[in-house]
Amino acid sequence: MNQKKHHKTIVLSDIHLGSKWSKAKEATKYLKENTCDTLILCGDIIDGWQLMRGKKAKWKKRHSNFIKLLLDIQHDTKIIYLRGNHDDFLDRILPLQFQNIKIVKDYIHTSNGKRFYVIHGDVFDMVTSRYSWLSKIGDVGYTLLMWVNKYYNNRRLKKGLPYYSLSREVKKRVKASVSYISDYEKHIVEIARKKKCDGVICGHIHHPEKAYYDEILYLNSGDWVESLSALTEDYDGNWEVVMYAQEEKVVEVMKEDKVPEKVKLAI
Repeated sequence: MNQKKHHKTIVLSDIHLGSKWSKAKEATKYLKENTCDTLILCGDIIDGWQLMRGKKAKWKKRHSNFIKLLLDIQHDTKIIYLRGNHDDFLDRILPLQFQNIKIVKDYIHTSNGKRFYVIHGDVFDMVTSRYSWLSKIGDVGYTLLMWVNKYYNNRRLKKGLPYYSLSREVKKRVKASVSYISDYEKHIVEIARKKKCDGVICGHIHHPEKAYYDEILYLNSGDWVESLSALTEDYDGNWEVVMYAQEEKVVEVMKEDKVPEKVKLAI
């Protein structure tokens, strides 16, 4: 049994509950091993787009288990849920608070005398905010890439090779993708500066990051589809990007031939 570690703040985003690719089980395990005073869920926790697509049921027990855990820990933990573009169905009920859970569009996190502007980040993405139809086409393309990624890694695992993320490699190598991430970061930092905040906390682009843009601290919590990442804050106000996969990499593979459904790889 791993010993629990307590933090002042934990930030998770882009878990995409309801999606086949969601690492909900790993996210649940992480929150069982890491407690906090404040949990910020920075958007796209539930993937409404995937749930509405097709007729096959996509909501699994592991997705329900994550929600159940939130309902359990909210007695001792303040939970702030930011809506994202994939869970934009929440727009109809915002803002909403029940017990110790607050659901909002954006939020100011105050800690150690510093202010952080917290938002999912899709509103600063022109494709998502202005051309939602194009964004949904892109989501279909991403799903296709994840399918290819699964089959590719099945073959690698049979050969005893470690997991290799095709989609993350595409993001790193395609110039337009690198430029998009850079522009996104600069834009959202500028908004935080205008709001007289010391930093910004966001998600959306599935790219975990901690970086300074002049005096503004940019923090992105990544995702629980591939990166399996989180942001943590200690009681001195220090922030850290935590990669769950560095402690234990769990790769879900498709049931194919004699390949096990879940394969643990030592890092």
